[in-house]
Amino acid sequence: MAQLPKVVAIGGGTGLATLLRGLKYYPVSLSGIVTMTDNGASSGRLSREMGTLPPGDVRKCLAALSSDEALLTKLFEYRFSKGRGLSGHSLGNLLLLALADITGDFESAVQASSKILSIKGEVIPSTLTHASLVAKLKNGQNALGEVEIPLLGHKFGISSVSLLPPQVKANPTALHFINHADLILIGPGSFYTSVVPNFLIPELRRAVETVSAIKYFIANVSTERGETEGFSIEDHVETLHHYLGKTKLDGVIVNNRVITTSGHEGKLGAVSNITSESRSIGNIPILASDLIDVAQPLYHNHKKLAAVIWQNFVSRAN
Repeated sequence: MAQLPKVVAIGGGTGLATLLRGLKYYPVSLSGIVTMTDNGASSGRLSREMGTLPPGDVRKCLAALSSDEALLTKLFEYRFSKGRGLSGHSLGNLLLLALADITGDFESAVQASSKILSIKGEVIPSTLTHASLVAKLKNGQNALGEVEIPLLGHKFGISSVSLLPPQVKANPTALHFINHADLILIGPGSFYTSVVPNFLIPELRRAVETVSAIKYFIANVSTERGETEGFSIEDHVETLHHYLGKTKLDGVIVNNRVITTSGHEGKLGAVSNITSESRSIGNIPILASDLIDVAQPLYHNHKKLAAVIWQNFVSRAN
């Protein structure tokens, strides 16, 4: 039997989970490398109070790769709405915390959860080191963490992001999967707080630079409040190159259907679908298709996205 192509997706949050949910139905060996700088909601509370790595983005990806996204997965994603100390927490986050205590470390907890959910593929933290994301704003201020960065980013604009401490060690398991990949997918997801942080880890960035895999960047279907308001597809690619180092992209996967502009949401302004009329950005081909989720037009449809990735990968590989 021919070996399945090894696909590595790098990102975090809802974007990475959406991508993995679509690709799990294809004949691939699939792994998701997840950013570990989430400091918001349940993840941030558990990380601060218990000293654990933030489990939220890992939990989303585990649920997305579950072989049966029914009752067990819904239980894993269940979020308590009341109860002193419980309100706001996801049951899956608490389960990961308990398993880390039982097994002795966070990575073993992820592996145990993978067996419980019978996932198709692997979910791998990008680092096993505690690190914080810091944004330098265009007014010279700094913003700390995934909660504060979009709030102040909307007001002042983001100039750059970095990790604290700066020399974070990559998870050796993540490096192993990157080094053996046939296809590497970067994004989709919150640009500065989910996608870019992975490439602030020097070892991980160098591994992506040197591996001979096909490499695609998956552009978001819309701008994002507090991070990429006013960005074009070209702006995304230009900014990403700053963090990718010497990595050469083989294509940018872009949505070409524009449906809506959102209304105002809280203190943050409107965002809208984005596309590009160009056929390439520099010498990088644009691979354009209808990728939008009609029910949630600021997000990808997981089936459409996976189909376009597979078609382009097979065409290029052959």
